[in-house]
Amino acid sequence: MASTEAVIQASGLTKRFGQLTAVDDLDLRVRRAEVFGFLGPNGSGKSTTIRMLCGLLLPSAGEIEVLGCQIPRDAEALKRRIGYMTQKFSLYEDLSVLENLQFLATVQGLDKGAARQRIAELLERYWLSEQRQQMAGTLSGGQKQRLALAGAVLHKPDLLLLDEPTSAVDPQSRREFWESLFELADAGTTLLVSTHYMDEAERCTRLGILDAGRLVADGSPRELLDALPGQPLLIECAQPRQAQRALHGCEQVLAMAQIGAALRVMVNDETARQPIEQRLHAAQIEARISRTEANLEDVFVAVTRQPVQAPA
Repeated sequence: MASTEAVIQASGLTKRFGQLTAVDDLDLRVRRAEVFGFLGPNGSGKSTTIRMLCGLLLPSAGEIEVLGCQIPRDAEALKRRIGYMTQKFSLYEDLSVLENLQFLATVQGLDKGAARQRIAELLERYWLSEQRQQMAGTLSGGQKQRLALAGAVLHKPDLLLLDEPTSAVDPQSRREFWESLFELADAGTTLLVSTHYMDEAERCTRLGILDAGRLVADGSPRELLDALPGQPLLIECAQPRQAQRALHGCEQVLAMAQIGAALRVMVNDETARQPIEQRLHAAQIEARISRTEANLEDVFVAVTRQPVQAPA
């Protein structure tokens, strides 16, 4: 259960690369033992924000406090208290699973006896005991992911930052990985996870949605659904692709997606139904239009205002 104590506090956080503003006046607060999810389109500033929070990237403006440390001033002191896991496997592929963990233990300055015990514990916890002598480069995607997580938590960090850690693994491995994350949260570790997957976003205790470097939504999944600025409609018809073409350019339509033989349409409000019916009628498309339950993808589309694409 997350407490009210802030582990991460950022105010006015900004990062510019020349003329490009990657992160724009971002305010962020993450509480202890919280599983905070970062959502956002590619290029929205998720990775840049995470790198600034852990001291790997200097901000152009703003203030950051992580675990009581002022960043970037106290970045060196913070290193031993955080874990960082990237999208790309970053351990040594020509070392065995065991050798990778032993090397990381040395880098972290762990006592040999304590390191031996901790490594044995992590090999068992993350189902890597049988692969301990296997070269890391020959592991499956899910095994590499578990090894990277073991390396990130080897020194028992208070805060774990994960930058799209499940982008290259299968659904079963993702599910197992998230069970491991919840175990860490239950033990008191605070987690900040960036992801593209809506099913993962639903698992988070709180979400921050980034768009063009700005935080455009912040709250629990339930709070974000309740505050959805719009409503989803389900259009059932025999020609969903034709219906999508007919509705392209309709100003009341925020987004469209074909779901099986139906069309899911995000609209501004209830007044959008009439112009939608008129457009479908003009295209000689018979359809049944009904309201449907909102999901986090609807929230994501609504707050980031992703442009509606015409079907090919």
